[in-house]
Amino acid sequence: MKETTIADCKLIDLRKISDRRGNLTVIEGKQDIPFDAKRVYYLYDVPGGESRGAHAHKELQQLIIAANGSFTITLDDGTSKKSYTLNRPYQGLLIVPGIWRVLDDFSSGAVLLCLASEHYKEDDYIRNYKEFKKHKQ
Repeated sequence: MKETTIADCKLIDLRKISDRRGNLTVIEGKQDIPFDAKRVYYLYDVPGGESRGAHAHKELQQLIIAANGSFTITLDDGTSKKSYTLNRPYQGLLIVPGIWRVLDDFSSGAVLLCLASEHYKEDDYIRNYKEFKKHKQ
């Protein structure tokens, strides 16, 4: 796992093209984000009070966007924590490898859109926080 901290994660303002007919946001790999997206998925209909995430990745990078509504992402590098509330469809949170994340406080109708740098690989996940802390030492 790469040596990373929450300081390596950042909010990215995406290009927003305003038009009276509706706005458009474009995300191009290696131009707007530092990777080509190999996997795209979205979360929706998260029941009130539920959380998602609670894992880290060894190699995967992600850009997470609130396509609709809002939610909070708490990042943890094993030493420090930082929370972000996402609520703009033209802004994404870049999460680098080696960062634990918890997603919660989903508003009604929230849709989380995720662009991932790699295809799904179960062995890239760290799902146990104690194991995550060992990897970070």
